[in-house]
Amino acid sequence: MFRELWDQFDNLEKHTQWGIDVLEKYIKFVKERTEIELSYAKQLRNLSKKYQPKKNSKEEEEYRYTSTRAFLATLNEMNDYAGQHEVISENMTSLITGELTRYVQELKQERKSHFHDGRKAQQHIETCWKQLEASKRRFERDCKEADRAQQYFEKMDADINVTKADVEKARQQAQLRHQMAEDSKAEYSSTLQKFNTEQHDHYYTHIPNIFQKIQEMEERRIVRIGESMKTFAEVDRQVIPIIGKCLDEITKAAESIDHKNDSQLVIEAFKSGFEPPGDIDFEDFTQPMKRTVSESSLSNSRGDGKSEPKFGGKSKGKLWPFIKKNKLMSLLTSPHQPPPPPPASASPSAVPNGPQSPKQQKEPLSHRFNEFMTSKPKIHCFRSLKRGGAGPEDFSNLPPEQRRKKLQQKVDELNKDIQKEMDQRDALTKMKDVYIKNPQMGDAASVDHRLAELGQNIEKLRLEVQKFEGWLAEVEGRLPLRTDQARRQSGLYEAQNTAAVNSCAQDRESPDGSYTEEQSQETEMKVPATEFDDEFDDEEPLPTIGTCKALYTFEGQNEGTISVAEGEMLYVIEEDKGDGWTRIRRNEDEEGYVPTSYVEVYLDKNAKDVYKSLQKISE
Repeated sequence: MFRELWDQFDNLEKHTQWGIDVLEKYIKFVKERTEIELSYAKQLRNLSKKYQPKKNSKEEEEYRYTSTRAFLATLNEMNDYAGQHEVISENMTSLITGELTRYVQELKQERKSHFHDGRKAQQHIETCWKQLEASKRRFERDCKEADRAQQYFEKMDADINVTKADVEKARQQAQLRHQMAEDSKAEYSSTLQKFNTEQHDHYYTHIPNIFQKIQEMEERRIVRIGESMKTFAEVDRQVIPIIGKCLDEITKAAESIDHKNDSQLVIEAFKSGFEPPGDIDFEDFTQPMKRTVSESSLSNSRGDGKSEPKFGGKSKGKLWPFIKKNKLMSLLTSPHQPPPPPPASASPSAVPNGPQSPKQQKEPLSHRFNEFMTSKPKIHCFRSLKRGGAGPEDFSNLPPEQRRKKLQQKVDELNKDIQKEMDQRDALTKMKDVYIKNPQMGDAASVDHRLAELGQNIEKLRLEVQKFEGWLAEVEGRLPLRTDQARRQSGLYEAQNTAAVNSCAQDRESPDGSYTEEQSQETEMKVPATEFDDEFDDEEPLPTIGTCKALYTFEGQNEGTISVAEGEMLYVIEEDKGDGWTRIRRNEDEEGYVPTSYVEVYLDKNAKDVYKSLQKISE
């Protein structure tokens, strides 16, 4: 009990102040912990936000894989995890920091009151002690003066020379001093008795009561800080189940990763639909006159037209060296080489119209193979075009499988738009019926204009769906294909990394001179005349869809091309399909392909629409 510390008032005062300091230190500790929790939560949220996929970016496409979806789930759970640390901070602030701060203020006031009472009691007992000391000293002084007066009286009484009056005076003075001493004695006795009573009350009643209150105050402080520490732990414990759920969800997301499914998605994302190239024919250079299909035979056959057709039998499934199958097929329809780049000047001598001369020295086969294996820049150019440039509406710049997916996606989007428009039309129709039955609610004619607009929108969307479904059917092989266009499309993907860049780039720059090198080394493969010509004999002449002006002179030396002179005006009968060639007509008997970059095209929109309609009817 603190009453045993009756003589340690100052030390007790210091100890209680230390207790308050400890409480304030704990409050500061909790406050810093809440700040750490908030900072940690903020950093977790920023971390989660930093790695969230950006809207309308390529990253969104990456989140179709199970592994990236699991990562996205982890980011979301980390966001919830951060929220729980914010809850910890909020609860500690309200339940510990706020409560203890108010309690410390109350504790300081209570402590001040108790020690004020203690000091007051100390001052009172000290006053009583001073009174006792003063009474004691007065009693002692009066006793000494009475004793001296008595001695003086006895001396005067014994002296025979002193008069009787002097003796009487000394006797009266001695009696007075004795009386004063008695009075002082009585006062001292009374003061002493009073002091003893006050002292007893002070040390056995007042001080113990004050110290008891101080002890209770100190014990409440100790209990309160203990409860706060329990709350400190309980606040953390309350969020553990939710944090556990977050961690469980992260584990669940990790377990949902399906490597087989991700591999299949990669296949679906990048599958081109083309077949691998066939075997390369052996070229026997020991017998120059009896070569098999070689790099220069194609241009030779086109130049003199005397070579025999070699596209048949077993060699039909094989490819020339360094030429992919889809490019081989493109050689059978549109001109048998990529379009040449526009000349640096208008001079005819600067125009690289045809393939390189067979007389030029050929590079070793190993050099051509290395060039073929390291032709990645072209593919990179194609990818950048697909990401940034605006491709054809029918996605003909994509490989077959990718084109099918894009067309299917477009059809689904259009069907959703049609459904939205139909829902709006149904809602307006019901509203119109309500207005007809209850004219006071609104004018039924006010919705007719909107209904007409919705009807037109639905019809336009349905036409769009039919258009894209037609293209989709072509890709999937459900509808017959136009022979010329089909064969042109078969080689489109291989030529895309060069020809599509020519047709889509702003300045229509040509890639490097790999065209002529490649053309000069292509082997001979000429389709029999009956197989090629029969498909064109039955076709109606294509209608004119516009005009064009030749920007440069072009000498069409390859099969399917037509020569034009600079400044010549011609008719356009088929626009660029993405391979860099435009089909034109000079008269009824002369038509062919010229590089798109060599002419300036003026399309007639109405004629173009009629041409597309005729194409649909013919299909």
